[in-house]
Amino acid sequence: MKPTSQLENERFPRTDCCFQARDGRWRGYGGDESWNSSRYNLGREYLIESARERAKEMVVFAIILAAAASPVFYMIVTVWQVLQRHQPPGH
Repeated sequence: MKPTSQLENERFPRTDCCFQARDGRWRGYGGDESWNSSRYNLGREYLIESARERAKEMVVFAIILAAAASPVFYMIVTVWQVLQRHQPPGH
């Protein structure tokens, strides 16, 4: 038997028009209360874990920034010391 195509003479596939939500009410995508609470907990856990990861990344970034800024800081201190030694008397 040859399978029938859902797009014979129509632009869109056929839709099941006999769908009925539970209890005769439409609850949307997350109709089950336990599902919503688990979804909330999952989002909360994700945010906590991403905050931990962000904290680790900020520590590593601070170390890299300090390593990159240390030569500049050392140069400024050295230039200041050289300028202090070569000032004319009376200043």
